[in-house]
Parts: sequence; structure tokens; C-alpha cells
Amino acid sequence: MDERGIPRQGYDILNSEGDKIGEVTSGTMSPTLAKGIGMGYIPTYLKSVGTKLYIQIRKKIIPATIVKLPFYKV
Repeated sequence: MDERGIPRQGYDILNSEGDKIGEVTSGTMSPTLAKGIGMGYIPTYLKSVGTKLYIQIRKKIIPATIVKLPFYKV
């Protein structure tokens, strides 16, 4: 997550136009990164590292970025 928010299972993944393009399958707060992390299903053409997406958390739309696994800093 690029801003404060925790992606949870079942939350919608949106594109920049606000269209649903996927769904979060799991998410939590990372204690080592101090930010929300998650995984989900999206179309394969959007899978590139650095792609900007949005997660709908209740009534807010929070920006997120696809990163390479693992999530932790080396």
C-alpha cells in the first residue's frame, strides 16, 4: 500500500478509472515495513512490478503498487 490502509481478503482491486479489475486474496499489516501488504488476483497484463493499482477499503480508494516478492527489506 502506498498510503495508510490494510488490504483484506475480498476487497476490490481497481484501475485508475475506478473499474474493478481484481480482488484481494490475503492482506495484513507488515510489522517490519510498517505498512499494509497483500496479494490478489488481477489480469496478467497488469502484473509488472511498479504497476499502480487501487484498493477499495470501505468507502476509500487507496493507491497501491505491485512490488517484487519478498515484501521485506534486505
